[in-house]
Amino acid sequence: MSTSPIRVVVVDDDYRVAGIHAAMVGRVPGFEMVGTAHTAQHALSLVRADRPQLVLMDIYLPDGSGLDVVRTLRGEPHAPDVMVISAARDVTAVRQAMQLGAVYYLVKPFGFTALAEQLMAYQRLQRHLAEINGEAAQTDVDTLFGALRPPSMPQARLAKGHSAPTLELVQGAVRASGSDISASEVASAVGISRATAQRYLNYLEQQGVVRLQLKYGSAGRPEHRYRLFDR
Repeated sequence: MSTSPIRVVVVDDDYRVAGIHAAMVGRVPGFEMVGTAHTAQHALSLVRADRPQLVLMDIYLPDGSGLDVVRTLRGEPHAPDVMVISAARDVTAVRQAMQLGAVYYLVKPFGFTALAEQLMAYQRLQRHLAEINGEAAQTDVDTLFGALRPPSMPQARLAKGHSAPTLELVQGAVRASGSDISASEVASAVGISRATAQRYLNYLEQQGVVRLQLKYGSAGRPEHRYRLFDR
């Protein structure tokens, strides 16, 4: 079943860095960029107007602290979740972010994989929340709190040349398609080569995570398309 993408706002005083982080978000299946802001006031107005589900918030802004922005938003309807992304390494800033309910604190600079892992963890959390009806049992609570930790995928289970983060990105692309998807489409969504996408799809098929479907056209060889097994 197809689900709506998670809408994201990136807040950073550096225009170039904000653009880089926004591009990273756009590469992760299931996420959609709403916009970027570079000041505290712009962040508040953008979030209030567009109501994103998640904000990637820098701390150092030219007209105030990103944590003050979070504090203000916490008292308003439709408050988004916040992931702090900052060069601030002092424990006080980290503690304040935790007290304000930040779902994660990612220290800059970081690469695509680090951000993608946390975004996918957040995505898992939202899926688990959507699956719970009524009251949550302790097992549900344990699952929810554990969802924000990237899954432990022993390298011994992966074939040589495979990485757990890329594997999850490929699986996420298949899931986000809502139906079936080709290796070329996965490659475009994740930002890897078609050959690499095909290799990971083959692995997921061997593990029973996805199934191969052949799509026949008017001529030529059938197209290989993949979809998640129905749960």
